[in-house]
Amino acid sequence: MVLLGNDGFLSELTRHFQRSKTSGSMTLTMKRYDGRTKPKPRPGSPQPPEPSGYKCLVRAGLGNKKISTVINQKDVNKFQLAYANVLKANMDGLKKKEKSSSKRKAKAI
Repeated sequence: MVLLGNDGFLSELTRHFQRSKTSGSMTLTMKRYDGRTKPKPRPGSPQPPEPSGYKCLVRAGLGNKKISTVINQKDVNKFQLAYANVLKANMDGLKKKEKSSSKRKAKAI
C-alpha cells in the first residue's frame, strides 16, 4: 500500500477511476486513525496515552493496486470538498438497481 499526500492521493484516485471504467471494481474506505502503528497492549499491561488529536485514514483499491492517505483534523474540510468533487466527476457509470417483481405485484394490487 502506498501512502500519499492529500493532493497526490486525489490525483491518483482520479487515475484509478479511469482505469476502473475498463476493468474491475474499486473500493473506497474512510476511518478514524489515531496514528498508532503497533497493536494495542493486553489488558493489565501499561496502556499508551490517548492521542491528542485523531486523524482520518482514506484508502482506495483497484485490483492489487492500493493507495492511502492520512488527513489531519485541520485539513478535513478542505480535503472533503476536493474528495466529493472527484467522486461526483467520476461516478457516472453506476448501474440502476432492478426492482424486484414482488414490489411490482404489490403496487399493481
